[in-house]
Amino acid sequence: MNEFLERTFYGNTVWEWLISLLIIAGAFIGAKVLYWLFGNIVKRITKRTKSQLDDLLIDKIEEPIVLAFVLGGFWLGLSYLNLSEGFAGFMDKAFYVAITFDVSWLVVRLVDALIVEYLTPLVKKTDADLDDQLLPIVRKSLKAIIWIVAIVVGLNNAGYDVGTLLAGLGLGGLAFAMAAKDSVSNLFGGITVFMDKPFKINDRVQIDGYDGSITDIGLRSTKLKTLAGRIVTIPNHKFTDSYIENVTSEPSRKISLTLGLTYEMSHEDVQKAIDILKDLNKNSKYTEDNCFAYFDTFGDFSLNISFTYYVKSEPDYWFLGPNEMNMQILKSFNEAGLEFAFPTQTIITQKA
Repeated sequence: MNEFLERTFYGNTVWEWLISLLIIAGAFIGAKVLYWLFGNIVKRITKRTKSQLDDLLIDKIEEPIVLAFVLGGFWLGLSYLNLSEGFAGFMDKAFYVAITFDVSWLVVRLVDALIVEYLTPLVKKTDADLDDQLLPIVRKSLKAIIWIVAIVVGLNNAGYDVGTLLAGLGLGGLAFAMAAKDSVSNLFGGITVFMDKPFKINDRVQIDGYDGSITDIGLRSTKLKTLAGRIVTIPNHKFTDSYIENVTSEPSRKISLTLGLTYEMSHEDVQKAIDILKDLNKNSKYTEDNCFAYFDTFGDFSLNISFTYYVKSEPDYWFLGPNEMNMQILKSFNEAGLEFAFPTQTIITQKA
């Protein structure tokens, strides 16, 4: 047995290989135990405290810490072996990069959690709409900056000359700009949306054939939930070269109707119809006070009354108002004996 354990494979004895594997396996087992401790003991302790901060911190740091424990086990297990200089150097660089990204992951989770837990409720309490639009952009920008720093630090720890790499990127800047022109235009489109504020989150807009409510405003794109409930992702550059109709911003919605009465109706009947329309508008909770009702034209087969009213800018009023008004017009006209016209033709014949 001892003779077998002393045999050498790839510069290490079987015994050294076994110890290395045991260390790595122990790291996985230890990570499992650590994860169980976080979930069943540490979290129970933090739940007993009045503060929510400790619960938040434990929830966000447990996974990066477990990953760091596994990475440490791999590094310790491999460092026990006699590896070639080239492979050992490669593994050291890979470990530095992995640890850098793990720490960055931890920082991103903490920053994002703190924004969601503390900054978002503060923003919702304010009356201004600007901070509601700014917060998602700040949140995404902070995460992007942290990851960019992580890449630079990771490459630097791996032994790469970051300054030379950045200079090399400058040589291909024109090609990169051509390839990323859509992304750049989307970025400027997002800045335009932020500066001009043609809409804000939860506003109903119509653009490029889509009609719905804004659910998210990002640096690259904006998400719109259509009236059918589908999510449409619109590149931000569309907002710089398209017409945007902000339905929410309208003070009231204009509704115009043409009501045709039969030619059997007298002028008193026409006046009665006009009075009914004005009374219906006055007594409706869905409409503004001002309206226009008048005898418009002598049509080919009807006496036409033009009726224009304005629906208040309230949620769901845009369809509840016209529905209620149309039902009341039909009911009131029927009760008053006012007959609606339909296409007819009178033929007069004469005997020779």
